[in-house]
Amino acid sequence: MRAWRTAGIATVAAVALGASGVARAQAPAPPAPAPAAPAAPPAPVAPPAPTSAPGLIGKVAFVDIQRVIARSAGGAAAREQVEREKSTMQKEMEGKRVELEKLREEIEKKGSLMTADARREKQEAFDRKRRDAARLADDYQKELEKKEQALLQKVLQDLSSVIERVGKERGYYLIVEKRGAVVLYAAAEADLTDEVIRAYDQQAGNNKGKK
Repeated sequence: MRAWRTAGIATVAAVALGASGVARAQAPAPPAPAPAAPAAPPAPVAPPAPTSAPGLIGKVAFVDIQRVIARSAGGAAAREQVEREKSTMQKEMEGKRVELEKLREEIEKKGSLMTADARREKQEAFDRKRRDAARLADDYQKELEKKEQALLQKVLQDLSSVIERVGKERGYYLIVEKRGAVVLYAAAEADLTDEVIRAYDQQAGNNKGKK
């Protein structure tokens, strides 16, 4: 009886152990962790937008040199000097014209009373004086143009430094001459002519005070 009980206990134990093993074998395995979602690809980086060089937008201006010469003190002084030279030349040429006119009238009025040799001499003198007057007029014209060009070059040389200084002070990177350049459009705000005239007059006044 004890042996049976022992055997029964053993059998029960064996059955219990077996049942436990079966329970272990039949117990579902814990669920495997879900696979991680694939990482999102990095967002494409947009290329940087092109930018203009700082401070260059709209920094273009123009100057009307003819207006500067016409309205500035330096330009007016140059014109006055040319006019004085021109006036002196015109007075001398007027004297030549009056002399020729008198000689012509003398030949016309008294020619019939002159001998052939005297009339020929008068006519030759008239022709010679007329040629000399024409040559002198041509020389004066060339001399006047040369003086005018020299004075203009002096004004332009002075203006060059003034325009450069104004351009640097105002931050412009390009200044063009209005009449020489092909300007298709020019805003009034881009016109530096009056400012250049003021700066040029101021410089001329300062230079005059130093003399």
